[in-house]
Amino acid sequence: MSYLSKKNVEDLNVAGRRVLVRCDFNVPLKNGVITDENRIVAALPTIQYLIDNNAKVILCSHMGKPKGEPKPEYSLAPVAVRLAEKLGKEVVFAADDNVVGDNAKAAVAAMKDGDVVLLQNTRYRAEETKNGEALSKELASLCDLFVNDAFGAAHRAHCSTVGVASFVEESANGYLMAKEVKFLGNAVENPVRPFVTILGGAKVADKLNVIENLLNKADTLIIGGGMAYTFLAAKGYGVGTSLLDSEKIDYCKDMLARAEEKGVKILLPIDCTIAKEFPNPIDAPIDVEIVDADKIPADYMSLDIGPKTAALFAEAVASAKTVVWNGPMGVFENPTLAKGTIAVAEAMAKTEGTTIIGGGDSAAAVNTLGFGDKMSHISTGGGASLEFLEGKELPGIAAMTDK
Repeated sequence: MSYLSKKNVEDLNVAGRRVLVRCDFNVPLKNGVITDENRIVAALPTIQYLIDNNAKVILCSHMGKPKGEPKPEYSLAPVAVRLAEKLGKEVVFAADDNVVGDNAKAAVAAMKDGDVVLLQNTRYRAEETKNGEALSKELASLCDLFVNDAFGAAHRAHCSTVGVASFVEESANGYLMAKEVKFLGNAVENPVRPFVTILGGAKVADKLNVIENLLNKADTLIIGGGMAYTFLAAKGYGVGTSLLDSEKIDYCKDMLARAEEKGVKILLPIDCTIAKEFPNPIDAPIDVEIVDADKIPADYMSLDIGPKTAALFAEAVASAKTVVWNGPMGVFENPTLAKGTIAVAEAMAKTEGTTIIGGGDSAAAVNTLGFGDKMSHISTGGGASLEFLEGKELPGIAAMTDK
């Protein structure tokens, strides 16, 4: 399936129509105050387009895991307040514990063109995560058209991401979803070469399918972070007390052999930043040493790549035309152990090619370290972007109408 063949919001005739938009307003709250509003900001272009084109805009989203019952701490009420400030106009909050209740129906019935209504947390209903038909139909009864702009939830087949689409006349991707599809879709299906992918993070098991899929697509596969030590063990190196997925050593041997057959370069750490134990707390001062990757002492653990590896990885990134990065190179939350991740981020910031950050920890690292504005695209969905890189079909996109 080509994701690039789906309708976008501009392909719909929205004037005077009721348009239900699935956003990702799953924002962090502390004592009822939103602590990071990136997801709200990311939804604004689609909402503003619909307002400007005289649609009646009905917004829905999940927040947290209320597990199918109303819990006040997961109410979207604070989102409505913040959205109204950002849009400079009233956002009516339909406070219904069953999401599509009397308040929601009355609020939608009273809408004029350009008005905005926000429904209550879709996960207040247990059927939401099971993609139950009743809730899908109820959501569809409020609207004429459906727009999915929640990439972070696109890998889930829920009522508000997939089910509702089968009961409306037409559905389409919003701007945020279309941007994700364009960058990730082109990178995976049609990359400008050389195509370099950087995989980090803790476990090989989490990225098995990604490695498998990218072996057929990438020119160079860079492996850092905790998952690198299982690959080093597969080469016969001792890795001390570093993270090790002992059940996956044979798998890593197989991957190294297959890469060689296909002419795909796999770059692994050649030196490591090691310490006696994991920092506690995570950002505590720590004594480290640098050793070659095949010289990690039995009672030490590696917690970041070393400077020679950082230079090797940076060199591969410098000549790339497309770079996709998912997962940090080390314990980036600790200043002493963030050097590898910073080196990769710097190399990506300098390259002329298209640079894509695949959500989750790498997005947090790039933003925390101040390189966010230097990247072509930072994905808003950790799980969704991983599944995209695995080559899986994302139900929330597949359900949209074809052009």
